[in-house]
Amino acid sequence: MDLSLSIHPAWLPLVIFGLRVVDMSLDTLRVLLLVRGRRVAVWFLGFSQSAIWVVAISAVLAHLDNAWNILSYAAGFATGTIVGMVIEERLALGHGHVRVISSRQGTAVPESLRSAGYAVTELTGRGRDGTVSVLTTSVRRRDLDRLLRLVTGLDPSAFITVEEIRPLSRGHWRS
Repeated sequence: MDLSLSIHPAWLPLVIFGLRVVDMSLDTLRVLLLVRGRRVAVWFLGFSQSAIWVVAISAVLAHLDNAWNILSYAAGFATGTIVGMVIEERLALGHGHVRVISSRQGTAVPESLRSAGYAVTELTGRGRDGTVSVLTTSVRRRDLDRLLRLVTGLDPSAFITVEEIRPLSRGHWRS
């Protein structure tokens, strides 16, 4: 397939850039879904991504004398990676394990989270300045901002970490 026959040479760098943005956006989503075990979606994304890549790289290789094509290919790669990250952030797929360490509002924070429908496990710990409450909960990523607002509203100095997780079985999930 000679893409350059149907596209004016002046437009070819823009087409290459656009193809590469789509290709890399799909690649970023594919890798993130791969980690989450979404096999069917990964297959379709991989198939689409590789077909788009073949068209884009063919257009570049057919016209290696045009530096704009090469620059467009590289810029599309970089831009597509960022676009894929933005899309994934908006989709908020997956789950996160939240750890909150509170030295001031140890009882108010878990009570507030439970009344909002989150399952919370409380532990007592010792920090630099004395006793702290260590709270853990696992939430869907789309609920993460709401949970963080609840925590920081009650204890703005709480130390909060979030880890990506892949739940295996049981437990309480906020509906």
